[in-house]
Amino acid sequence: MEVLGMKAESKQLKLMQDRDADLKDVAGKTVAVIGYGAQGAAQAMCMKDSGLDVIVGLRKGSESAKKALDYGFKVFEVDEAAKKADIIHLLMPDEVQSEVYERQIKQHLSKGKTLSFSHGFNICYGFIKPPADIDVIMVAPKAPGTEERKQFVAGFGVPALIAIKQDKSGRAKRTALAMAKACGFTRAGVLECTFEQETYEDLFGEQAVLCGGLSELIKTGFEVLVEAGYPPEMAYFECLHEMKLIVDLVYEGGMSHMWHVVSNTAEYGGRTRGKAIITPETKKRMKELLRDVESGKFATEWIAEYRGGLKNFKKLRGEQNAHEIEVVGKEIRALFKKK
Repeated sequence: MEVLGMKAESKQLKLMQDRDADLKDVAGKTVAVIGYGAQGAAQAMCMKDSGLDVIVGLRKGSESAKKALDYGFKVFEVDEAAKKADIIHLLMPDEVQSEVYERQIKQHLSKGKTLSFSHGFNICYGFIKPPADIDVIMVAPKAPGTEERKQFVAGFGVPALIAIKQDKSGRAKRTALAMAKACGFTRAGVLECTFEQETYEDLFGEQAVLCGGLSELIKTGFEVLVEAGYPPEMAYFECLHEMKLIVDLVYEGGMSHMWHVVSNTAEYGGRTRGKAIITPETKKRMKELLRDVESGKFATEWIAEYRGGLKNFKKLRGEQNAHEIEVVGKEIRALFKKK
């Protein structure tokens, strides 16, 4: 497979853990976490709890400022935080980052600093073009921020990826590993990849499987049952509620474990009928999605959508929120709440 002119080679990656990282590699350095949403808050808190000097950069009037202050962070506007920091860890939403970078961060990237990300989107597609005399790294957890924090507090961590785009100092990898250790990621395990690998695989996975593919599969199954006359409440249980139970089994022990736990009837039906849903045509469409990711077509479309006011995005969100599965689901979930 060709990836933007480079041959993609599959090889086993080395798993790095606590013994491979040293917090001393970021000792005496100030880390500015830019953004305090789910990822920003989780990583900032974990790094602070690990003894790193962490400050938070937020836009003026941000509602997140009080939460950061309550946890004991010094909070500054983005440009001031970038000025004070040795490591600028940019954790704002992808679509916002390039604008914030140009206005408030770029001018403070003096020689010797490090620009850090948790997703390669803006570097990979060239929306952010950092100067050549700084380190550019990525520390990308493979979990949402809430799960990162939960695992860290429990004494463990979630797996993560690191990547090095620019290594001006010769110590960029050591910095990335130290940040990963401070967040608890090396407790589980860290793999090194490239910015392109992380970005392309992440976007493809979200679109074809985790978010796009899964939500459409659930919704379509629900619609088929309801249109055939089955009660929507039963369709909700069958196509959405039980999905979590199956995914939990897969997470615990892989698909073989899931097949072992479900009934023989479910296994035979699934093994013989599943390929009628995920056909060679489906795989062909998935490959098209991957090409759109690799070529930058999707990224260009998404940023244009954002800069154009998110009209189609809001329309799609509204349609999903109004779908019968959401209405029924809200009612059913209320029944399970503890009194």
